[in-house]
Amino acid sequence: MALKHEPTAPYHSAQDALRVLDTVGRRSAGVTDAELARQTGLGRERLTSLLLMLRREGYVEQITDGAYVTGEALSRLGSARDRDLALRDKLQHTLDRLRDSLGAAVYISRYVDGEIDITGCAESPTTPAVHEWVDFRSSGHASAIGKSLLGQLDLNARRDHLSRHRPARLTSRTITNEKVLLSKLDAQTATVPVLDLQEYAVGTVCAAVPITAGSSVGCLALSLPVEHAHRLKQAADTLNRGAAPVLLSLAL
Repeated sequence: MALKHEPTAPYHSAQDALRVLDTVGRRSAGVTDAELARQTGLGRERLTSLLLMLRREGYVEQITDGAYVTGEALSRLGSARDRDLALRDKLQHTLDRLRDSLGAAVYISRYVDGEIDITGCAESPTTPAVHEWVDFRSSGHASAIGKSLLGQLDLNARRDHLSRHRPARLTSRTITNEKVLLSKLDAQTATVPVLDLQEYAVGTVCAAVPITAGSSVGCLALSLPVEHAHRLKQAADTLNRGAAPVLLSLAL
């Protein structure tokens, strides 16, 4: 399966964070922010932002003299024995935090073996998940998740998917014309969230942003009741900024 890669801001943030973690990991006695700036080549403002994120995620800790050392969360992910459990816990914690900050249900999804697979969800009584009234695997043409994942594939892979999951009309807003759908997917840039404005389900709006790591195609998404549609763009932008920790967890 060929991919249509276009690195996003979260991708670049995750790559810079990996450089910081590599430098911290090589200095068991700790490394100061001034040394980190010198060794990574990152600007002070950029480095400060990354260190705040890495401390919040538990990947680095500050010791008494202000130097940075490897954090407990990074040590857990680095352990081969329980890495899968640690990764699931870390991703769920991140999704829960995003749900609370966005006031929306949040999802993580991957495109695996030609199918859409929602691998995680954070919901609550006040932020309920979308009711899966049509199998998400067969409704990629209508959902923000599906369109984000398909948008990261090349044309042949998109056509293959649509040949196996023919676009069906789910609401009056659903795009069922394959040519129109492919054109919209091609015009979508990776830096702009994909939207679903009641295309999958009446009464629900959604947004999704890519979290492609290596050859793995994935996305983060959120859903809101249509009465909160006025919050969708701002929430989607916040979701995009919150994607870097997810990408970083997947890359470690």
